[in-house]
Amino acid sequence: MTFDPGRTGRPQQELAVLLKELRKRAGLTGDRLARRCNMSQSSISRFENGKAQPGLVDVERILRALDAPAEVVAEVTALARLANTQWQDIRSMRRKGLDKKQSELAALESSSTELRFFLMSMITGLLSTPEYIRASLAHSPVDTREVVARKLARQEVLRNPAKRFTFILTEQAVRWPLVPPEALAAQIDRLEELTHVPHIRIGVIPLGGHVPVVALDTFTIYDRTLATVENTVGVLILRDARDIDAHLELFSRLETFALFGDDARERLSAWSAACRGGRPSGSDGHR
Repeated sequence: MTFDPGRTGRPQQELAVLLKELRKRAGLTGDRLARRCNMSQSSISRFENGKAQPGLVDVERILRALDAPAEVVAEVTALARLANTQWQDIRSMRRKGLDKKQSELAALESSSTELRFFLMSMITGLLSTPEYIRASLAHSPVDTREVVARKLARQEVLRNPAKRFTFILTEQAVRWPLVPPEALAAQIDRLEELTHVPHIRIGVIPLGGHVPVVALDTFTIYDRTLATVENTVGVLILRDARDIDAHLELFSRLETFALFGDDARERLSAWSAACRGGRPSGSDGHR
């Protein structure tokens, strides 16, 4: 199926109406359908009223219970895929205000217990110095002073010992010269300092060696309920369990090739020294 960003925002309501209509056509009450699906009647009711978002697995169970024909299954499954996927393009985010996006992220981070970040090409705002944050927004056509302030405010969540953070950064993400060498060295030093925080794990994947895993985009996983995938022009938000599981599996594989603890600190220290004009470190393989 071709993903159509223009349809996002409507599929949730369309799916709710269609599921209710299909149940009525089959001559089933919500309670009878729930028993056939081994679900609660309240779940069926919430799905049909648009108060809860069914995942693809939920929809497939309902369609099997309704003995829906193949063409209906294809249509409803496609709609369910769209309903569990949201696209936020950068132009729309700028129109609404980038500070609002920071509020959304802060709410996600506040409500999540375990957060996993794979950072392929740059350092996330949670780990960034003020100068790095300002540089990352330098080419924005809108005033970013409030955005910078909110990004820095979001970092308070890192102080919460009840949460668990795992950040995996490629060497490219750590060493990309977004800021001048001295500022980059300070940014790398901040990463090294954060490796000492017990509930924060920071891993780095150096260039070189053999890493037979490919991740095409930066992504973040919030608990096991939501994943976001970022590229140059926007953010894809995934809520379907299978999409989230696929990213969890990819993250676990990447984790096996990352350096943590003393090994990560040694590599970060060498990269920081290289920025300050020290002896450049090699990118020899670690596996």
